[in-house]
Amino acid sequence: MKSYTIGQAARLLGVSPDTARRWADAGRVATHRDESGRRLIDGRDLAAFSVEVAQAGSGEEETPYTSARNAFPGIVTAVKLGDVAAQVEIQAGPHRLVSLLTREAVEELGLEVGMRATARVKSTSVHIDRA
Repeated sequence: MKSYTIGQAARLLGVSPDTARRWADAGRVATHRDESGRRLIDGRDLAAFSVEVAQAGSGEEETPYTSARNAFPGIVTAVKLGDVAAQVEIQAGPHRLVSLLTREAVEELGLEVGMRATARVKSTSVHIDRA
């Protein structure tokens, strides 16, 4: 499973690294250390925490998103596979985006909860790019 540094997690959550570090220090999100001593957050833990933060509206800082290129980098928080279609949810800072796409596309991209992805919005269509 993918793990994220405090800085990477902060960017995905739409907060400063100091805020993400304080949340980790307070035990709001679990961390572990890699072989070089860096603190990391497991992708699944970060996905769950990003949903919690968005629902609570507890972000201390809000990173404004612009419509330039309509790209929303975030973390995959849910993947629901059907026989032909699939639903993918991405938490991009305070924004939750849901895309309906083919099961084949999800499998080709290897999308799973906890991985980084970017939702690109064009009119009423959302496309997912694996990061």
